[in-house]
Formats: sequence, C-alpha cells, structure tokens
Amino acid sequence: MKNLTDSFVYLGHWPSAGSFGFNTDILATNPINLSVVFGVLIFFGKGVLNDLLDNRKQRILNTIRNSEELREGAIQQLENARARLRKVETEADQFRVNGYSEIEREKVNLINSTSRTLKQLENYKNETILFEQQRTINQVRERVFQQALQGAIGTLNSCLSNELHLRTINANIGMFGTMKEITD
Repeated sequence: MKNLTDSFVYLGHWPSAGSFGFNTDILATNPINLSVVFGVLIFFGKGVLNDLLDNRKQRILNTIRNSEELREGAIQQLENARARLRKVETEADQFRVNGYSEIEREKVNLINSTSRTLKQLENYKNETILFEQQRTINQVRERVFQQALQGAIGTLNSCLSNELHLRTINANIGMFGTMKEITD
C-alpha cells in the first residue's frame, strides 16, 4: 500500500521531457491509465451510452405496451370464445332436448300409426272372414237348394203320373192367372 501512495506522491514530480520510456512500475501506471481511460469513456461514451439505454428503454416499453395490447386482445378473444362456447352449449342442449322430444313425438306417431294400421288390418280380416262365411253359406244354400230341388223333382217324377202332372200344371197356371187379375 505504501507503493500506491508513493506513486501518487510521485505524480507531482514528473521527470523532464527528455526522458521518454516505459514505466515498469505496474502499480503506479495502471491506476493512472485506468483513470484516463475511464474519464475518456465517461466523457465521450456518456451520450452514446445514454442513447443506447434510452433506445433500449423505449424498445422495452414498446414491447410491454404491445404485450399489454396483445394480452387485452387475447383476453377479449378468450371472452368471445367463452361466450360462443356458452351459446353453442345452450344450442346443443336445446337441440338435444328438441331431439329427444322429437324422438318421443315420432315414437308416439309411429305407435299411433301402427295401431291404426293394425286396426285396419283387423277390420279387413274380419270383413274377409265375413265375406268368406257369406260366400260359403251361399254356396251351401245353393247346393242344398239344388239337392232339394233334384230330390223334389225325383220324388215328383216318381210319384206323379202324366195325368197328375198335367193337373198340377193347370192348377199352377190357374193360380198365376188369378194373381195376374188381382195385380191388374
């Protein structure tokens, strides 16, 4: 430390101009050189450094402002997306409810339609059965009538002689004549 203070004391005692050379005392020369370099840097670099720092500060502030604007825009978009999501969820719930009620309506309509169709088929079946019964009854009547008529004709032919046959025909003709006179 004594060398350091000695070097500052020797600053006032510069050798004459005729002796120019290297000072090998490192402790004496470094603080002087450093103070000169720092002085020059501070004097000339102060403006440049201030400009660099101001530019950097402005860029940081602009970046922060842009980030805030982007953040606000993102928040707004998020709110819009949430609102759309709520709207879509509401519509989906409505579609779901409407779909279920529509399915129930279609189910009831299908059941009613099927029930009506079954009733119509039952009516057609009953009508067909009734028609077939009537047709069968008519066929049986016709056969019975034909058989009865053939039996009566056979009985009449076997029982009636020609004379009795002629009397019966004359009696029937007489009855028809009397009926004609009554109707006129």
